[in-house]
Order: sequence, then structure tokens, then C-alpha cells
Amino acid sequence: MINELKPLVLGDVEIKVPIIQGGMGVAISTASLASAVANCGGAGTIASVGLGYDSELNETDFVKASREGLQNEIRETKELTKGVFGANILVAVSNYEELARVVAEEKADFLVSGAGLPLKLPSYVEGYSVKLIPIVSSARAAEVILKTWKKRYNRFPDAIIVEGPLAGGHLGFRFETLTLPKDSMLEFLVTEVIKVVCEYEKQYKTQIPVIAAGGIFDGKDAARFFKLGVNAVQMATRFVATHECSVPDEFKKIYLEAKKEDIVIIKSPVGMPGRSIKTSLINRVVEGNREAFKCNYRCLKTCNPSTAPYCIAKALFNAVSGKIEDAVVFAGSNVYRVNKIVSVKELMDEIVEETITALNQS
Repeated sequence: MINELKPLVLGDVEIKVPIIQGGMGVAISTASLASAVANCGGAGTIASVGLGYDSELNETDFVKASREGLQNEIRETKELTKGVFGANILVAVSNYEELARVVAEEKADFLVSGAGLPLKLPSYVEGYSVKLIPIVSSARAAEVILKTWKKRYNRFPDAIIVEGPLAGGHLGFRFETLTLPKDSMLEFLVTEVIKVVCEYEKQYKTQIPVIAAGGIFDGKDAARFFKLGVNAVQMATRFVATHECSVPDEFKKIYLEAKKEDIVIIKSPVGMPGRSIKTSLINRVVEGNREAFKCNYRCLKTCNPSTAPYCIAKALFNAVSGKIEDAVVFAGSNVYRVNKIVSVKELMDEIVEETITALNQS
């Protein structure tokens, strides 16, 4: 009989409730949400992308604004919680190295990194205690990171997040794969990554926790992956529909009103596909229209402002500014199942209770 979930252990850091709140940018998972999750025993995550700007992107000193914005969010989170929290950084951002150093210097507990392979990440935080957690979408990617980090830096990730094709936001899959994703894809990916990780654990006598992410909606979903051998689950979409998430009511309303047919796969200027809720902007872009914009900086390595159909940064800022018609609103595949706003504590308690019940039924 299971009475409580096993904590997630990252070296000397213990996350009592093995639920990670996924990082959501721009300015969705900030200090208020990350600290609330941490206060409930889970792990809160600040999304580093796009911090330090106003809704019109008026700040032209991109590097300075990004650095100070992330510093401020980490410091505010520390004031609000004694729990475990970290930050998410996209490999694709042009100031990736600097942001990684900020997370380490400000002493966040962990650093999650996706949207590319973070092969050089350990060199950016050498000498700091921050835990490193790459996001992968295949066993091959996990193998490359494990092999490269061991050879170059004589270390391994403190955990690995396996993100499947049902997640929201930018995704590490081909566009064609995402148009008809199989519900069982994440189970397959998790099983394959665990096999790779186990080989390294055995050979080097180490522990590398595996975390499942992408399309996990409730405790029944979480239990399914715990049975497969994961050490924790990551969830993002459901945390938007909480009182502590700082996005405006207009943003939360589109989550509450979304239907299954409103969820679409878009081609982002980042160079990756993404999952979003349909808006007027997306309809215009799909029809072949280009949204004129001026770029004062290159926030993303893979974006070419002269050919991009729209500015993804501006579109994401519009979402958190309540300008939904001109926004990209990222969300996971199960967003249509969200039907109410609750507190983070209510949500965490519900998921934990459902997970324990499902595990005891096996």
C-alpha cells in the first residue's frame, strides 16, 4: 500500500513531491507561480526567455534586460519560498551562456535546458552547485549528452527530462510527426531513454533520475509513468489555470474556453514546430500573410527577421499582455480539458491524491 510518493533526489537537493512545474515563457511561469509550487513541496521553474521587457519590446539592450530580468525573478522567488526552484533556458536563445551563468550565480537549485542539445552547458556553470537537467525528445539525444558530458567534463546530468510530442510550446520533433502524434509515443520514448540511462548508471555507478513530460494532465497519467520507472513528472499547462499564475484573465480565459479543434501545430520563426491555441494571428499566418515587424536585436539564433512571418517574441508578449487576437498562446494537447481556475495547492493535492490512488490500484 502506497501512502506517499517518493521524493525526487538530485544529489544533495530533495524535491519532496516529485512534480516539476514546467517553464513557460514569455513571462508565464515567473516568481509567483514557481514559488507557490515550491511551497507545496514540488519544484517550481522560472522561464528565462523574454524577461526584462515591456509589452512593446522597447528595451533595446537585449542582453542587459534579459540578465537583470532573470536575476530579479530568481531573487523574488527566493523571498517567497524556501522550497526547491530553478530556471528554464532555451539553447536557441542568443544569450544562452550568459543566462546560464546568471542561474548559477544567483544560486537557483537547478537549470533545465531544451530547444537544442546543451552540450556546452557544464562549462558555463563550472564551480557552482546548480543541478543541470537537459530536455530530450529521443534516446539518441540522451546518449549524445551523456557521452559528451562524460568525455568533456567528467560529469553527467543531475536528471533528464524526456518530453513527448503532446507538450505545449516549442517541440523537438519534426512538423510531420506532430500532426498525427500517437498517444503512446511518450511511453515509448521514456522506456528507451531509461534503457540508455541504466547502462550509464551501471557502468559508472551513478544515479540519473528520469522525468517524463508532455501531455501529462492528471494523477492517472502520472501514475502510468511512475510504473514505467520515471522518478518524477513535469507538468506545465495545468499550472496556467491557477490563481498564482500571473498571466491576465484574458490569457486564462482562452485556456478555459479552448476546444480540442482549437489546438494547432504551428511553424515558429525559431525553426521548430510548436503547439498553440488558434488565434486570429495564427489564422492570418496560416493564410500566408506576413506580420510586419522591426527587430532591434537577435534574441534567437535561429530566427531571420527578414524572412520570419512574424515576431515570435512580440506574439508571446501579446499573449501575456491580454492582446490575444495578435498573440501566440502556447498550450499542451490537453488544454481543452482545463475547466476551472484553482490554487496551486489545490492542484498539487489533487494530482498527488490521484497518483497514489492509481498506483494502489495496480
